[in-house]
Amino acid sequence: MLQPSRTKYRKAFRGRMGGFSKGSSVAFGEYGLKALQASWVTANQIEAARKAIAHATKRNGRMWVRLFPDKPFTEKGAVTMGAGKGDVKGYVCVVRPGRVMFEVSGVSEQLANEALRLAAAKLPVVSKVVKRQ
Repeated sequence: MLQPSRTKYRKAFRGRMGGFSKGSSVAFGEYGLKALQASWVTANQIEAARKAIAHATKRNGRMWVRLFPDKPFTEKGAVTMGAGKGDVKGYVCVVRPGRVMFEVSGVSEQLANEALRLAAAKLPVVSKVVKRQ
């Protein structure tokens, strides 16, 4: 699973998910999977989507993962109020609307659409397949 090699702070605030994303254009490949809403995407979900694309394309062409889970999230055990913040359970990437999450090239348009559709099913965010301008 993806996770940062080191962080400045062990635990992070939850934060807000307002606004739109900066990485909103297909920059590397020919086809991309663009988020239409804001959500947290965990490292496990990114890996599941990456595997789905690799399986659907039979590892032909090239794939880019444009997400990295660098935000830790915590979970408290079965404790009462006042026991403090929980331990780090995993890492997430904050995805805002407009973010291109995955890109592929070197495969046919039909195969790219199918692979990205399968990857979108693994993610908690509503998304669409986009083509390079």
